[in-house]
Amino acid sequence: ANRKTYKDGHWYANIGYWCDDETRLMFPGEGGPDDGRLCKLDVRTGEVTLLLDAKGGTIRDPHMHYDAKKILFSWRKNESIYHHLYEIDIDGSNITQLTSGKFDDYEPCYLPDGGIAFISTRCNRWVNCMNTQVGVLHRCDGDGNNIIQLSTNIEHDNTPSVLPDGRILYMRWEYVDRHQVSFHHLWTMNPDGSGQMVYVGNQLTSGLFIGAKPIPGTREVVGIDSPGHGRRDHYGHIAIFTDQYGPDDKRAVTRLPKLKAQFTDAYPVSKDLFLAARGKSIILAGRDGTMRKVHSSPMRCYEPIPVKPRGRERVVGSRIDRTKTTGHLILADAYNGRNMEGIKKGDIKKLLVMEILPKPVNFSGGPDLLSWLGTFTLERVLGTVPVEADGSASFILPANRPVFFVALDKNDMSIKRMQSFTSIAPGETTTCLGCHEDRKQAPSSSTGPLAALKRAPSIIEPFKGIPDIIDFHRDIQPILDKHCVKCHNFKDHKGNVVLEGDLSNDYAISWYTLFARKQIADGRNGYANRAPRTIGSSASRLMKKIDGSHGDVKLSDKEWRTVWMWVESAATYVGSYAALRPLERRKLSGVGPAMRHKIFYRRCLPCHDGEKLPRMPFIPKKDSNRGIKGTLAKHERRVIENDPLARFSTRVILNLSRPEKSPILLGPLSKEAGGWASCGVVFTNKLDPDYIEMLNGLQLTKQRLDSIPRYSTPEFKPSRQYVREMKKYGILPESFDLATDSIDVF
Repeated sequence: ANRKTYKDGHWYANIGYWCDDETRLMFPGEGGPDDGRLCKLDVRTGEVTLLLDAKGGTIRDPHMHYDAKKILFSWRKNESIYHHLYEIDIDGSNITQLTSGKFDDYEPCYLPDGGIAFISTRCNRWVNCMNTQVGVLHRCDGDGNNIIQLSTNIEHDNTPSVLPDGRILYMRWEYVDRHQVSFHHLWTMNPDGSGQMVYVGNQLTSGLFIGAKPIPGTREVVGIDSPGHGRRDHYGHIAIFTDQYGPDDKRAVTRLPKLKAQFTDAYPVSKDLFLAARGKSIILAGRDGTMRKVHSSPMRCYEPIPVKPRGRERVVGSRIDRTKTTGHLILADAYNGRNMEGIKKGDIKKLLVMEILPKPVNFSGGPDLLSWLGTFTLERVLGTVPVEADGSASFILPANRPVFFVALDKNDMSIKRMQSFTSIAPGETTTCLGCHEDRKQAPSSSTGPLAALKRAPSIIEPFKGIPDIIDFHRDIQPILDKHCVKCHNFKDHKGNVVLEGDLSNDYAISWYTLFARKQIADGRNGYANRAPRTIGSSASRLMKKIDGSHGDVKLSDKEWRTVWMWVESAATYVGSYAALRPLERRKLSGVGPAMRHKIFYRRCLPCHDGEKLPRMPFIPKKDSNRGIKGTLAKHERRVIENDPLARFSTRVILNLSRPEKSPILLGPLSKEAGGWASCGVVFTNKLDPDYIEMLNGLQLTKQRLDSIPRYSTPEFKPSRQYVREMKKYGILPESFDLATDSIDVF
């Protein structure tokens, strides 16, 4: 295929439109004409035959049929913004459209049972850390009918192919309470969507493993190891992947020697020879790193495939029943795993079952209002299931839902947290050997039948009377108001802590303070398989402060459970994706007049200069306190003990609900005038002209923020982009009018 490249640097941002602005198009040409063509090359003569000219549209992802008589590909016609699947005969005749609709269908491959696997945006979701749409694995019949979503991923799947044993091999990108740019590796599933499991990666922490295809006569596959978070057009190193060492062994990935990261779309011609594209060329690479140019083109080349018949892979019989809505999961031994130090037999009593929720919109590379330095995703609490004394569990799961588990002790405190997701197909029964178990081992039957299999499978027991998705303002702040604010208020501020629910420039001051004071132990955007009891309720100091030992704080059972559920579900600030802010709303959150005021510079910064005292407002440098290798953005920064952010961030010092209660005013104000005098006495009373001028700056900032009512305020309404997508998904009627119609964002 020939086509233009696309401008965005992310490997996946080549379909659809920008969430903020639906007129900003992401595919090659970006709304202008592309140079899409499908061509056939005679390698002996060098003659190129044009099979199809897209005439300004995009052609991508050709896949050869088993008999080499027809080609499956994706075509976005010039007058459309959507890619659809087509077939064409090898001589350029009989062009047949297979799929249609307001979706992108791309990266197709033929299945041995006569069907087609492909990636599609029919899943109705957006990248958690980007303004672009998600495509996940689907299948259809050979004529394009009977389209079924196979994957439950909330992030991208890519480049399916078929292994000799009939399983689909594909790239899966995901991050569950862990680093968003480190885990995009190879997975497999059966053609019916059952048996999803890792092939190579998921605990490795670098590289995008994409475009993998089986090497004939081996148990290896060849693909692209695209460095870091992956590059535009899937460019990277040609690499050999194997599962013979286990998925997390670094020996599972071998880059071809001597060849730099300048290639894409590797295809195995034989055991030791691989076609690939590089710019306007097609090359033949050897396993030893030798390279020979096969073809040069005036246009960029992609996806070279031999026109050659090949045998069908094994047909895998279906293991599922699509009339059912559940499946059955069996856990053999919760104690069997890596990084389980300190966990003794009998410690684990339950599994908490959680579900990660796909985003219907997204507007930034950070978590936005969902979290600060933490999760990018809302997590729904489904309930708990029992774990037997031998570590086994057997329970029913809702089908086609991305779920993960937390092992709980006798007090329901977290022991070990899963930081990936699994799912089960309708009617499927499948088994886990343990928690983060070594994938090279086989299950043991030496201890006899599993205790959990001596009874009927458990049904998930929900927590009645408590929302399954917790919202801080609706569910947690009332508990703080009842039990904590009597001490931690803007008057007394015991321990220099305020837990009132006033809003700063984005979050509630109380919510931000809990994180900046390290009262919550969440994933912190780090790597996965954390040590036992280092994440969740058992590691969160807040849980110890509500057990009756902190002052006279004693919560009711329901209040305790609500806080516990909030902590275990990543302690998000908002409980609805309707809170996510497009660019025009995020721009309003700038602190503007409040922090650029000349009085602030004259009266505050002489002491808060970064040497005598931490600079105010304290803003971490891009790479400060990295915590993990590499330069991090501000939203990836780690919180440290006595972090200056806990006292000197704008999210603490500015009260933009009640500006007169801002710590930036209370700190330097005398106690006699109602202040704290924690900075000494800079303002003896509220009549000081500088005090009045600073207060005016805060009030101006509040007025700007209030121009579009903020989340958690009674006047809040979601963005037009959120409504646009909800209409597209069929959740809101086309007649819905944001100006006049009401909406429940929960």
